[in-house]
Amino acid sequence: MEISEALELVQANAKDKEVDDLLVELLRAPSPQTEKLEADPNLCAYLRDVVASRVEALTGQHAKIDGMGNLILQMGPNTVRAGSGLILMGYAMTFPPASMAQPYGGKIVPGDAFNLSGPCAIGRGACEQKGALAAMLGASAILARSGAELRQPFFLSVSLAGETGRHDAAKFILEHNPIQARHGIVGLGTSNRVCLGNKGRLDVEVIVRGKSCHSSTPWAGIEAVKGARRVMERLETLDLGPSHAHLGAATLTATRIESGPAISHTIQDVCRIVMDRRLLPGEVPDSALEDLKTALAGFEPWQVEVVAGAYMYPSEVQPGSPVAAALQAACEAVPDKRPEPFYSPAALDAGFLNRQGIETVTFGPGDLRFAHTDHDLVSLLEVRDAARIYAAAALQLLV
Repeated sequence: MEISEALELVQANAKDKEVDDLLVELLRAPSPQTEKLEADPNLCAYLRDVVASRVEALTGQHAKIDGMGNLILQMGPNTVRAGSGLILMGYAMTFPPASMAQPYGGKIVPGDAFNLSGPCAIGRGACEQKGALAAMLGASAILARSGAELRQPFFLSVSLAGETGRHDAAKFILEHNPIQARHGIVGLGTSNRVCLGNKGRLDVEVIVRGKSCHSSTPWAGIEAVKGARRVMERLETLDLGPSHAHLGAATLTATRIESGPAISHTIQDVCRIVMDRRLLPGEVPDSALEDLKTALAGFEPWQVEVVAGAYMYPSEVQPGSPVAAALQAACEAVPDKRPEPFYSPAALDAGFLNRQGIETVTFGPGDLRFAHTDHDLVSLLEVRDAARIYAAAALQLLV
């Protein structure tokens, strides 16, 4: 479908108050970060009792809860050629309340004090997950009301994840549900700009072991803290390869360090360093891990172990790819706005979807300078625009 025709259908079926009410309802339902995912009763209840019920009321279609607890809605034909549809992936989990006052109040506040136009909704997850999720639900409602005959399937998936830093939920969604998609949109706050690429991430723990002794006779031991310092010095000189034209250099950053035993006047016999290795498009976690192991080999008298943790793949699609072009055309139709595509240093599920053959970008309302702060909010206008943009992109790709 041409963009002009798609926009006419969207405008005729968009309901701004509906999207505003959805957002407020989502913000008033707590879904804070947990490591349990499918075992967490609060997250599962949020998706089942809040999100699924709203999806079904808006679209008139059944929303499935899969074996992990993720939500899946399919609209359009059931029998299609493999890899032909569009999947929108939203998220349930938000950052914890932390010090935010009334994190689940779901209040509407003026945006002037935050340099945002018009009213805003404030609450935990507003600018990351829940603004985008409200817009995706609004887009699904627009598609259902439009009466447009979809030639290829439309999937709305709502992942239990959102703050885990892993692909576990996205992997489960694709492996345990009949998703037939060629295009994907990950719904997180990008200020309604198309994110064409992002860095990946590998968490690494470097364990330096020595030998403890009384601190009055340090020569009788092997100081793990000194070994950790030498490890850091060596890693500072490690060549991480060429930079990316839009994402810059790969990075290796220490995010935590601790030693033991926690006993006074004792030379430490173990030191653990947690490293964050950001990956560029074309890099894979296994190769980055092997580079670290090679760099830290032969570290006598210390024993050094390098252990891989959670990871997320990097991502990149071309500006002219169908999903990026459809979103960009819809964005440019919003009055007085011509947002340029961009690239993000954050690690996202787009990398995993792209590795599965689903050409995926990230897009959604919300300015991430408010993320994880006491002023976690999103412009209502941005959320309404995003609902229209998601729906217009879907119509271009599927009709």
